[in-house]
Amino acid sequence: MLIVLPPSETKAAGGSGAPIDWQSLSFPELNPTRKSILADLLALEPSAMQQALKLSDKMTAEVEANHNIPDAPTCPAIERYTGVLYDALDAASLTDTARARLAVGSALFGVVRAGDMIPRYRLSGGSKIPGAGYPTPPTMKARWATTLTAVIDRLVAEEGPVVDMRSGAYRNLGPATGAIDVRVESVQPDGSRKVVSHHNKHYKGVAARKLALAEGEPETIDDIAAVIEDADTMVEVSSPTALTMIVQR
Repeated sequence: MLIVLPPSETKAAGGSGAPIDWQSLSFPELNPTRKSILADLLALEPSAMQQALKLSDKMTAEVEANHNIPDAPTCPAIERYTGVLYDALDAASLTDTARARLAVGSALFGVVRAGDMIPRYRLSGGSKIPGAGYPTPPTMKARWATTLTAVIDRLVAEEGPVVDMRSGAYRNLGPATGAIDVRVESVQPDGSRKVVSHHNKHYKGVAARKLALAEGEPETIDDIAAVIEDADTMVEVSSPTALTMIVQR
Protein backbone atom coordinates (compact mmCIF):
# COMPACT_ATOMS: atom_id res chain seq x y z
CA MET A 1 0.00 0.00 0.00
CA LEU A 2 1.12 3.52 -0.80
CA ILE A 3 -0.54 6.71 0.44
CA VAL A 4 -0.06 9.74 -1.83
CA LEU A 5 -0.47 13.03 0.04
CA PRO A 6 -1.00 16.53 -1.32
CA PRO A 7 1.89 18.96 -0.91
CA SER A 8 1.64 22.12 1.15
CA GLU A 9 2.10 25.64 -0.16
CA THR A 10 4.38 26.42 2.77
CA LYS A 11 7.60 24.50 3.23
CA ALA A 12 10.01 24.11 6.09
CA ALA A 13 13.26 26.01 5.54
CA GLY A 14 16.76 24.61 5.67
CA GLY A 15 17.83 20.99 5.91
CA SER A 16 20.99 19.04 6.63
CA GLY A 17 21.22 17.17 3.33
CA ALA A 18 23.42 17.93 0.35
CA PRO A 19 21.94 19.79 -2.64
CA ILE A 20 19.45 17.86 -4.73
CA ASP A 21 20.70 14.71 -6.43
CA TRP A 22 18.24 14.00 -9.23
CA GLN A 23 19.34 10.42 -9.69
CA SER A 24 18.61 9.63 -6.05
CA LEU A 25 14.95 10.63 -6.34
CA SER A 26 12.32 7.95 -6.68
CA PHE A 27 10.73 7.54 -10.11
CA PRO A 28 13.71 8.77 -12.17
CA GLU A 29 11.59 8.54 -15.32
CA LEU A 30 10.05 11.81 -14.11
CA ASN A 31 13.41 13.60 -14.09
CA PRO A 32 13.20 15.05 -17.62
CA THR A 33 9.96 16.84 -16.73
CA ARG A 34 11.24 17.83 -13.30
CA LYS A 35 14.39 19.36 -14.77
CA SER A 36 12.51 21.09 -17.58
CA ILE A 37 10.09 22.76 -15.16
CA LEU A 38 12.93 23.86 -12.89
CA ALA A 39 14.98 25.24 -15.80
CA ASP A 40 12.02 27.30 -16.98
CA LEU A 41 11.36 28.50 -13.44
CA LEU A 42 14.99 29.55 -12.92
CA ALA A 43 15.01 31.37 -16.26
CA LEU A 44 12.53 33.91 -14.90
CA GLU A 45 13.71 37.18 -13.47
CA PRO A 46 12.60 37.65 -9.83
CA SER A 47 9.76 40.03 -10.71
CA ALA A 48 8.51 37.73 -13.48
CA MET A 49 8.65 34.73 -11.16
CA GLN A 50 6.76 36.62 -8.49
CA GLN A 51 4.06 37.47 -11.00
CA ALA A 52 3.89 33.96 -12.46
CA LEU A 53 3.52 32.42 -9.01
CA LYS A 54 1.06 35.14 -7.92
CA LEU A 55 3.09 36.03 -4.86
CA SER A 56 2.64 39.25 -2.90
CA ASP A 57 5.51 41.63 -2.15
CA LYS A 58 5.66 40.12 1.33
CA MET A 59 6.57 36.72 -0.16
CA THR A 60 9.75 37.57 -2.05
CA ALA A 61 11.62 35.05 0.13
CA GLU A 62 9.78 32.35 -1.83
CA VAL A 63 11.27 33.70 -5.06
CA GLU A 64 14.74 33.70 -3.52
CA ALA A 65 14.23 30.12 -2.33
CA ASN A 66 13.36 29.03 -5.87
CA HIS A 67 16.46 30.66 -7.34
CA ASN A 68 18.53 28.83 -4.71
CA ILE A 69 17.08 25.38 -5.47
CA PRO A 70 20.16 23.92 -7.24
CA ASP A 71 22.45 24.65 -4.28
CA ALA A 72 19.97 24.60 -1.40
CA PRO A 73 20.14 22.07 1.45
CA THR A 74 17.68 19.21 1.36
CA CYS A 75 15.65 17.19 3.84
CA PRO A 76 13.25 14.23 3.53
CA ALA A 77 10.15 15.24 1.59
CA ILE A 78 7.85 14.24 4.44
CA GLU A 79 9.65 16.77 6.66
CA ARG A 80 9.72 19.52 4.03
CA TYR A 81 5.95 19.97 3.84
CA THR A 82 4.12 21.71 6.67
CA GLY A 83 0.61 22.76 7.63
CA VAL A 84 -2.60 21.23 8.96
CA LEU A 85 -2.35 17.85 7.22
CA TYR A 86 1.28 17.39 8.19
CA ASP A 87 0.62 18.44 11.79
CA ALA A 88 -2.01 15.68 12.02
CA LEU A 89 0.31 13.18 10.32
CA ASP A 90 3.14 13.96 12.78
CA ALA A 91 5.81 12.42 10.55
CA ALA A 92 8.53 12.92 13.17
CA SER A 93 6.96 10.20 15.31
CA LEU A 94 6.50 7.67 12.49
CA THR A 95 8.68 4.61 12.12
CA ASP A 96 10.75 4.04 8.99
CA THR A 97 8.30 1.31 8.00
CA ALA A 98 5.38 3.72 8.30
CA ARG A 99 7.21 6.42 6.32
CA ALA A 100 7.87 3.92 3.53
CA ARG A 101 4.12 3.83 2.91
CA LEU A 102 3.98 7.57 2.21
CA ALA A 103 4.54 9.67 -0.91
CA VAL A 104 3.74 13.28 -1.80
CA GLY A 105 2.39 14.77 -5.02
CA SER A 106 4.18 17.87 -6.29
CA ALA A 107 3.98 20.37 -9.15
CA LEU A 108 7.79 20.42 -9.38
CA PHE A 109 8.60 16.76 -8.71
CA GLY A 110 5.42 15.00 -9.85
CA VAL A 111 5.51 12.57 -6.96
CA VAL A 112 8.24 11.71 -4.46
CA ARG A 113 8.55 9.16 -1.69
CA ALA A 114 8.64 10.34 1.91
CA GLY A 115 12.38 9.80 2.23
CA ASP A 116 13.42 11.55 -0.98
CA MET A 117 15.69 14.48 -0.20
CA ILE A 118 14.28 17.71 -1.65
CA PRO A 119 14.96 21.45 -1.19
CA ARG A 120 12.51 24.16 -0.26
CA TYR A 121 10.60 25.45 -3.29
CA ARG A 122 7.43 27.28 -4.27
CA LEU A 123 5.32 26.05 -7.18
CA SER A 124 1.61 25.28 -7.19
CA GLY A 125 -0.47 22.84 -9.17
CA GLY A 126 -2.25 25.76 -10.79
CA SER A 127 0.90 27.67 -11.77
CA LYS A 128 1.77 28.51 -15.39
CA ILE A 129 5.46 28.98 -16.18
CA PRO A 130 6.66 30.10 -19.64
CA GLY A 131 8.63 27.38 -21.35
CA ALA A 132 10.61 26.71 -24.49
CA GLY A 133 8.46 25.12 -27.15
CA TYR A 134 5.20 26.42 -25.71
CA PRO A 135 3.45 29.32 -27.50
CA THR A 136 1.80 30.34 -24.23
CA PRO A 137 2.70 29.47 -20.63
CA PRO A 138 1.54 25.86 -20.18
CA THR A 139 -0.36 24.54 -17.19
CA MET A 140 1.31 22.07 -14.87
CA LYS A 141 -1.25 19.54 -16.11
CA ALA A 142 -0.04 20.02 -19.68
CA ARG A 143 3.59 19.65 -18.61
CA TRP A 144 3.00 16.40 -16.74
CA ALA A 145 0.51 15.10 -19.32
CA THR A 146 0.50 11.30 -19.26
CA THR A 147 3.93 10.84 -17.66
CA LEU A 148 2.77 11.11 -14.06
CA THR A 149 -0.33 9.01 -14.66
CA ALA A 150 1.84 6.22 -16.02
CA VAL A 151 3.98 6.21 -12.87
CA ILE A 152 0.99 6.09 -10.51
CA ASP A 153 -0.73 3.41 -12.58
CA ARG A 154 2.46 1.35 -12.35
CA LEU A 155 2.49 1.81 -8.57
CA VAL A 156 -1.07 0.49 -8.39
CA ALA A 157 0.01 -2.58 -10.33
CA GLU A 158 3.25 -3.20 -8.45
CA GLU A 159 2.66 -2.03 -4.87
CA GLY A 160 -0.97 -2.89 -4.26
CA PRO A 161 -3.54 -0.27 -3.25
CA VAL A 162 -2.59 3.37 -3.84
CA VAL A 163 -4.61 5.68 -1.60
CA ASP A 164 -4.77 9.03 -3.39
CA MET A 165 -5.29 11.89 -0.93
CA ARG A 166 -4.11 14.59 -3.31
CA SER A 167 -6.33 17.63 -3.71
CA GLY A 168 -8.04 18.20 -7.06
CA ALA A 169 -5.35 20.41 -8.60
CA TYR A 170 -2.64 17.87 -7.89
CA ARG A 171 -4.73 14.83 -8.78
CA ASN A 172 -5.32 16.44 -12.17
CA LEU A 173 -1.57 16.50 -12.83
CA GLY A 174 -1.59 12.72 -12.98
CA PRO A 175 -5.02 11.08 -12.67
CA ALA A 176 -4.86 7.36 -11.94
CA THR A 177 -7.90 5.25 -12.62
CA GLY A 178 -6.85 2.45 -10.29
CA ALA A 179 -6.01 4.60 -7.27
CA ILE A 180 -8.43 4.93 -4.35
CA ASP A 181 -9.65 8.51 -3.96
CA VAL A 182 -10.50 9.84 -0.51
CA ARG A 183 -12.93 12.67 0.25
CA VAL A 184 -14.18 14.07 3.54
CA GLU A 185 -17.79 15.07 4.26
CA SER A 186 -19.36 16.40 7.45
CA VAL A 187 -22.84 15.69 8.80
CA GLN A 188 -24.88 18.88 9.20
CA PRO A 189 -27.45 19.52 11.99
CA ASP A 190 -30.27 18.65 9.59
CA GLY A 191 -28.63 15.32 8.74
CA SER A 192 -27.40 16.38 5.31
CA ARG A 193 -23.74 16.06 4.31
CA LYS A 194 -21.38 18.46 2.65
CA VAL A 195 -17.75 18.39 1.65
CA VAL A 196 -15.47 19.55 4.43
CA SER A 197 -13.20 22.37 3.34
CA HIS A 198 -11.27 23.93 6.22
CA HIS A 199 -10.82 20.69 8.19
CA ASN A 200 -10.39 18.44 5.18
CA LYS A 201 -6.60 18.43 5.51
CA HIS A 202 -6.70 17.57 9.20
CA TYR A 203 -8.88 14.50 8.67
CA LYS A 204 -6.77 13.34 5.76
CA GLY A 205 -3.66 13.69 7.90
CA VAL A 206 -5.26 11.60 10.65
CA ALA A 207 -6.30 8.96 8.12
CA ALA A 208 -2.86 8.88 6.50
CA ARG A 209 -1.25 8.35 9.90
CA LYS A 210 -3.57 5.44 10.69
CA LEU A 211 -2.84 3.80 7.37
CA ALA A 212 0.91 4.32 7.65
CA LEU A 213 0.91 2.68 11.08
CA ALA A 214 -1.53 -0.11 10.21
CA GLU A 215 -0.49 -3.59 11.22
CA GLY A 216 -0.27 -6.06 8.41
CA GLU A 217 -0.84 -4.97 4.83
CA PRO A 218 -4.29 -3.66 3.87
CA GLU A 219 -5.03 -5.21 0.50
CA THR A 220 -8.57 -4.13 -0.38
CA ILE A 221 -10.61 -0.96 -0.21
CA ASP A 222 -12.63 -2.53 2.62
CA ASP A 223 -9.41 -3.20 4.56
CA ILE A 224 -8.43 0.44 4.13
CA ALA A 225 -11.85 1.69 5.25
CA ALA A 226 -11.66 -0.48 8.37
CA VAL A 227 -8.28 1.00 9.33
CA ILE A 228 -9.49 4.60 8.97
CA GLU A 229 -12.87 4.22 10.67
CA ASP A 230 -13.22 5.06 14.37
CA ALA A 231 -15.78 6.40 16.83
CA ASP A 232 -15.70 9.88 15.27
CA THR A 233 -15.34 8.93 11.62
CA MET A 234 -17.49 6.62 9.55
CA VAL A 235 -16.04 5.48 6.23
CA GLU A 236 -18.24 4.73 3.27
CA VAL A 237 -17.08 2.77 0.25
CA SER A 238 -18.57 5.04 -2.41
CA SER A 239 -17.30 3.00 -5.37
CA PRO A 240 -14.63 0.37 -6.03
CA THR A 241 -12.05 3.18 -6.11
CA ALA A 242 -13.50 5.83 -3.78
CA LEU A 243 -13.83 6.26 -0.03
CA THR A 244 -15.83 8.95 1.78
CA MET A 245 -14.89 9.83 5.35
CA ILE A 246 -17.99 11.07 7.17
CA VAL A 247 -17.26 13.16 10.24
CA GLN A 248 -19.61 14.55 12.87
CA ARG A 249 -19.44 18.30 13.31
